[in-house]
Amino acid sequence: MTQALAYSVFGIILFGIGLFGVLAIAHVVKKILAINICGVGVFMVFIANASSGASPDFVPHAMVLTGIVVAVAGTALALSLVCRINALEKQEDDA
Repeated sequence: MTQALAYSVFGIILFGIGLFGVLAIAHVVKKILAINICGVGVFMVFIANASSGASPDFVPHAMVLTGIVVAVAGTALALSLVCRINALEKQEDDA
């Protein structure tokens, strides 16, 4: 088993775990975490396929780096929306 194949298999497993978490868990913050786990799995498969060759291709590496930045920004946005929704629901309950 080559290193690229091992990373690809582990990435697919991570994606499956994250997908199960999105579908099976009701808690919103845990769903956001599961979506991040799916993203890490996709990144691992993408990097493993980019490095399997005579010379590594740098474009997929740059795309994964950009994807990580976008994933962090998306996670921050999702968590801030969850906090805001919870604050609005608490205000409605108090009123």
